[in-house]
Amino acid sequence: MTVRTRRVVAGTALAACALVATSACGTTSENSGAPQSGGQQSAPKKCGKDGSYTIGMSQANVAEPYRQRMDDDIRSAAAGVPQFKVNFADAAQDNSKQVEQVQTFLTQQIDLLIISPNEATPLTNVVKEAYSKNIPVLVLDRKVDGDAYTSFIGANNVDIGKQAGEFVGTKLLPSGGKIAEIRGLAGSTPAKERADGFQQGITGKNVDIVATADGDWLRDKGQAQADALIKAHPDIQAIYSQNDPMAEGARIAATNAGKPDLKIIGIDGLPIDAGGIKAVEAGRLSATFVYPTGGKEAVAAAKTLLVDCGKVEKTQTLPTKLVTKDNAAQVYAEMNKQG
Repeated sequence: MTVRTRRVVAGTALAACALVATSACGTTSENSGAPQSGGQQSAPKKCGKDGSYTIGMSQANVAEPYRQRMDDDIRSAAAGVPQFKVNFADAAQDNSKQVEQVQTFLTQQIDLLIISPNEATPLTNVVKEAYSKNIPVLVLDRKVDGDAYTSFIGANNVDIGKQAGEFVGTKLLPSGGKIAEIRGLAGSTPAKERADGFQQGITGKNVDIVATADGDWLRDKGQAQADALIKAHPDIQAIYSQNDPMAEGARIAATNAGKPDLKIIGIDGLPIDAGGIKAVEAGRLSATFVYPTGGKEAVAAAKTLLVDCGKVEKTQTLPTKLVTKDNAAQVYAEMNKQG
């Protein structure tokens, strides 16, 4: 073969490769089947109405009523999709345990992963590992670092925190005052976002956060932290708790300290007898904010991906609502009617 002939053959091959960019000529992630970071959604390994699919649900913990409700919502919604089987795992607030549980799901060759991470950074790599295997990943409520997942489903925690701050500054303490803040688990994204948003909400309203403490989202720890905060700062006029169980713990601490009128607000607004909406209705909390679990939305997204072979939005932002004594009964009835 002459030099000129070799050049013609090579040129023809390059042209053919350009014409079939999605064939094996290329080496892009689209061609290889690997998902692109933050880019387009890769198709799951299998999909279709005639298939059967195993979903792994990795829960940060079930000690919080909110997380138990999330699992219950997923279980209830999945019962309506005959192609689905859901396996649940409880990490019990242990990052290493949650990583191991997700890796076990991957070994079991699940078809889709739903995860509510205990903390963001420690769970990022294993979520990325699942995503890199073309396993759709739905991240609920708490985020991971980066964007190596299929869809994040949850409410806007910065906005919820901001609404909480505005409520304190305009309704609870319109003349200003001193408050304490009980935050959730430090490494979880809602804890930071709800704190950042609250600070935005009280800006310019003469409301001072004189002390903060981490309650890890748990009622008992919230009570212990509130007890210490009240003793150290007896002049505080309100407590902003980043979830309802910690807020209920703070109410117990306030009552024990002889401060039954201390104003306390929370977040979650579960429509159950032991939830925040009923606590507001009963007067134990001044307000709460409905924070949807995203359970039924996650199952709907899984159905779109696996059964319908469709795509979902990268971010699905769920609505929230302020609950006060004026609308608590109505909100409770509406949410139970929907559910």
